[in-house]
Amino acid sequence: MARTLSYILSADQGATLAFWSVPGLGPKTLEALRAFAGGSLETLVSRPVREWLAEAPVSAPVRGRLAAGEPLPVLAERTLERCAAGGMEVAFSGQPAYPERLVGTPDAPPLLFYKGQVGPPRRRVALVGSRHPEQGFLPFARDFARQVAEGGVGVVSGAAMGVDRACHWGALDAGGETWAFLGSALDELDPPQARLLPHLLERGGVFFSELPPGVRASRSTFPRRNRLIAGASDAVVVLRAGRESGALYTAVAGEALGRPVLALPGDVRNAAAEGCNGWIRAGRARACLSVKDVWDFVGARPVVAVPPGAGEGWEGLSAEAQGTYGVLDRVPRTFEEVLAAVRLSPAALTSALVELELSGLLIQHPGRVFERI
Repeated sequence: MARTLSYILSADQGATLAFWSVPGLGPKTLEALRAFAGGSLETLVSRPVREWLAEAPVSAPVRGRLAAGEPLPVLAERTLERCAAGGMEVAFSGQPAYPERLVGTPDAPPLLFYKGQVGPPRRRVALVGSRHPEQGFLPFARDFARQVAEGGVGVVSGAAMGVDRACHWGALDAGGETWAFLGSALDELDPPQARLLPHLLERGGVFFSELPPGVRASRSTFPRRNRLIAGASDAVVVLRAGRESGALYTAVAGEALGRPVLALPGDVRNAAAEGCNGWIRAGRARACLSVKDVWDFVGARPVVAVPPGAGEGWEGLSAEAQGTYGVLDRVPRTFEEVLAAVRLSPAALTSALVELELSGLLIQHPGRVFERI
């Protein structure tokens, strides 16, 4: 037996879902309809559309769809049935599963469709970038996201090929939380997104979309979903973006919402980094030189675990040495890789590495390659 709308939702939620299921009807039109109805959408849904449509504050295309479409309660029920068939849930603004940072932002949707288990409140950061960065950048992006997640910070991105997807994988590598906001309905995934979905859900990630079932991605839906990525996050970090990169839409959305915007600088000869460099030069983004910069901007305070056997000697280490130990792991890293992950000058990092080596907490291999013990 199909689930009934009255059993699942309140009257206001059912009315909201009904209108949200009408193609082309967005947050601003929905609020205009609510005001037109005297504050309750239910009063419109409970009446035949023909009685109020002529005076309703909607565009001509939406007016035509409302006039020719199914009754609104039936439309909402059909949407719920498709959600149930596709394993989707619905979160309304203000409910625990709806991203709390998104509540109240301009043009925020009244509800989101999602798959996965939404975790408790935490600091979250949007990590975004180009679909086609320069060769060799994606492993760096994945490792950067892994380190962000290791600090207890959730990673938010768009599941697009390239940097976005690498960041999701990096968060999963750390066993951290990651959210993906899509430019299509959750039952209209492209093949790479469909392959990512089970891995992400298995490890506690979430797929979100504001689009009701059956809506495919288009050139307009991708820029709009970027405002959700920024709105659900405490800061936006652009890891790689050319001058015309779509990742900059997320930066623009973050800027408009007052979120801190950071960008990873790149070689001035690298066209794939022109967008990041341009935002930094214009003062629209702060240069992101290490993972610690991200933690600082979202107010995270990761605790570096005391290494086994360190004993009282750990307390005697400098803050620089303790911080450097936190970014090392059992995979050998070059000096340049460590430098990119810490907020230290080359001289200060050299001193910290010597301190750790003398304390027996790392091994230096030939060629200035370091591995923590």
